[in-house]
Amino acid sequence: MKKRGFTQHHFYNVIRLCFIKNGGVYPAPELGVGFTLIELLVVIGVLGIIMGSAVFTLNPFEQLQKSRDVQRKNDLAQIQRALETFYNDFGRYPENTSEYKIDKDTTVGVSGVNWGDSWAPYITTLPKDPTSGRRYIYSSDSQTYRLYASLERGGKDSNACKPDGAVCDNAPPTATFPCGSTANGVCNYGVSSPNVSP
Repeated sequence: MKKRGFTQHHFYNVIRLCFIKNGGVYPAPELGVGFTLIELLVVIGVLGIIMGSAVFTLNPFEQLQKSRDVQRKNDLAQIQRALETFYNDFGRYPENTSEYKIDKDTTVGVSGVNWGDSWAPYITTLPKDPTSGRRYIYSSDSQTYRLYASLERGGKDSNACKPDGAVCDNAPPTATFPCGSTANGVCNYGVSSPNVSP
């Protein structure tokens, strides 16, 4: 007994007829061509492994720390240029306040410049540490100065005062005025006037 109605073979013939155009015959699309679920899972797994190893290798957290440490070094270099300009004007470096900030008063008295404020005409904005839990330290005796920062990477940075990332030898007492609000915020990087070392 022959089946009547619309069968699968009829469907394929309709599809083939749909591809006939202007007297030319276009091949019918092949049905059932694609990826299996297993193939897709294998590709996704391999891509996941590649992405995971890339994140592990690049370590974005350490890259962010490194970029903030570079900013700290650039900030201290900028402050150094401003201090040298001040020295050229007055024949001395500004004193430090009791909080180890730069004293902007060139006469009598102590008036500290907050990090992030203007210290005109020497620098438009006195840089401040890029993170809220750390700060810069300035120490001066009028003929020498030392500037300190806390590098997040500590001893991993080749410019740190000590290879283990410990506090610099000449830094002010860190128990009272640390470069940071935590034990990790030690003054482990410093710059100074040309006649002393940090």
